[in-house]
Amino acid sequence: MASVLVVDDEKNYLFVLEDLLTDEGYRVLTASSGSEALDILKVEQVDTILSDIKMPGMNGIELLERVFANDPGLPVILMTAFAEVDQAVSAMKKGAIDHIQKPFDNDDIKRAVARAVEKRTLDRNLRRIHSRSDSVWGSIIGESEAMDKVFQIVKRVADTPATVLISGESGTGKEVIAKVLHKASSRSAAPFVSINCAAIPETLLESELFGYEKGAFTGAVSNKQGKFEFADGGVLFLDEIGEMSLNLQVKLLRVLQEQEFQRVGGNRDIRVDVRLIAATNKDLRQQVELGLFRSDLFFRLDVVHVPMPPLRERMSDIPLLTSHFLKKSCERLGRPIMEIQPETMRILCSYSWPGNVRELENAVEYGILMSKGHSITVEDLPNQIRSHSASTASPDVGLEGSAGLMDALDAIEEKMIRDALRKAGHVQAQAAKILGISRSNLQYKMKKYGLLA
Repeated sequence: MASVLVVDDEKNYLFVLEDLLTDEGYRVLTASSGSEALDILKVEQVDTILSDIKMPGMNGIELLERVFANDPGLPVILMTAFAEVDQAVSAMKKGAIDHIQKPFDNDDIKRAVARAVEKRTLDRNLRRIHSRSDSVWGSIIGESEAMDKVFQIVKRVADTPATVLISGESGTGKEVIAKVLHKASSRSAAPFVSINCAAIPETLLESELFGYEKGAFTGAVSNKQGKFEFADGGVLFLDEIGEMSLNLQVKLLRVLQEQEFQRVGGNRDIRVDVRLIAATNKDLRQQVELGLFRSDLFFRLDVVHVPMPPLRERMSDIPLLTSHFLKKSCERLGRPIMEIQPETMRILCSYSWPGNVRELENAVEYGILMSKGHSITVEDLPNQIRSHSASTASPDVGLEGSAGLMDALDAIEEKMIRDALRKAGHVQAQAAKILGISRSNLQYKMKKYGLLA
């Protein structure tokens, strides 16, 4: 249960806010002064602080500064009267996550606290992922059920010689998994050699894999080692193996069976100790049925199968992935670490991501480059994401009248949940899988939108 510390010298506001947030499912702590709030923080872990600015003794801005000195990531929301707007602006510049004007609207309070708690939870989960005892596993970003299954398979087979076949749509992170399998194995000090079978013509792919002898063909002026020799003792990663010709598949099968091969134009067997990891965006079983892939090779490759889920089936991982890519891209571009505005995150979580994780990473980098401030807004996103978001909103959830952006986004989320439930025949476990969230998270959202019977 998330906890919120409410700080206000006016008892009536404390009572109202405590009742309001308790009804929302938060554990609520209250303090009537800044110094009392600091005493509470010494013994209690909280996820968000909601504080008035104008208080006797230590005011809200001073409290914010003291809090950030010890915990710079703790979200602080400040409440202001109309005359204190300049102070509120100053507080936002110093790191306050939001400010709300008194007298406040209950819905504004609930949304602000929900966004702040969501950010705190996200930051905590991301820190936990990056601080795993073995940093190798930190490359696998995701807390969804689908990614947990991937993680469990990879963890079990990483330090074995077993051949692994990774399947999934383009951009799902198949090479990331291959590298984790290598780094987490006893072969980690040996080479990891990668080759994309779809990017090299068949006539050249054979010599790339197996090398060639001097004089094997025109232009072969000296001996050349192939990828199998470079990978000796380590791992050879064959990406898009479904594009390999049947003729070359026969030669690859021999290497897997015998752990030896001959260079192009050579007659000497060369023995190697190579672990093979393959990846494909095709259904190889279907390719076998169509006669486009050898069944004997398929079964040699499919010793351990790691199916990578598309991003649309693990939507709950988008906030984690976004934060990861944000930090990574800002460091690479030499920019200060930026933030994603809550409205922007909601847009990202509602997009279908046909390009999967790779498209999300590109969208984050684009947002960083387009941003004119310290955070990525909806306007900073690529056109196709913004236009998709606008086109998927139903006509009655626009921004006309009193409806705001948050109302519209809530309506979109509710519509997605209703659609998933209908597709799943109202089986919650299946609907949660479609949405890429846990069943408990789905039940929380169903309760939020009044969809629970």
